Amino acid sequence: MEQKKYSIIYADPPWRYEMKKGQGVAENHYSTMGTEEICEKNCALFLWVTFPQLPEAFRVIKAWGFRYKTVAFVWIKLNRSGQGYFFGLGYWTRSNAEICLLATRGKPKRISKKVFQLIISPLEEHSKKPAEARKRIVELLGDLPRIELFARQRSPGWDAWGNEVDSSLDMDYRREQDETEKV
Repeated sequence: MEQKKYSIIYADPPWRYEMKKGQGVAENHYSTMGTEEICEKNCALFLWVTFPQLPEAFRVIKAWGFRYKTVAFVWIKLNRSGQGYFFGLGYWTRSNAEICLLATRGKPKRISKKVFQLIISPLEEHSKKPAEARKRIVELLGDLPRIELFARQRSPGWDAWGNEVDSSLDMDYRREQDETEKV
């Protein structure tokens, strides 16, 4: 059976914040995922990342065979009531914003010039991203085959892969990772 190919990859990896030798490096965990098998020739990657993890995100983009283009979205987080801003603990300064990077392989076509970068919305569940981002991606690129990696819930029109949802495809990056860690 031939693997389905996607023109849009939307990912929110579970970034690790402990950076010890041999563990916590995103590329050790995500570069073995075989994105070549699921990506169309012309494909866009939307990758959520927090500011402390930017170096790892750029390594993942390269390992997956994409080229960084820009910041697609900046999510300004309101508190759950929507009446003020949310502030996390941060590293040096109290953090608020989270960004979604845009990277491409091939030449995906933008069909709308009306998509804005800034998303201002309340926090919901832990690590849940605003649904507005998915809507804007479809507006930007069209109703193309798309998948959310590391999905926490299923969204209409999107295939999903992750350990918190019934996955649309079988892609087990951990098998290869586990073998390399034994060496």
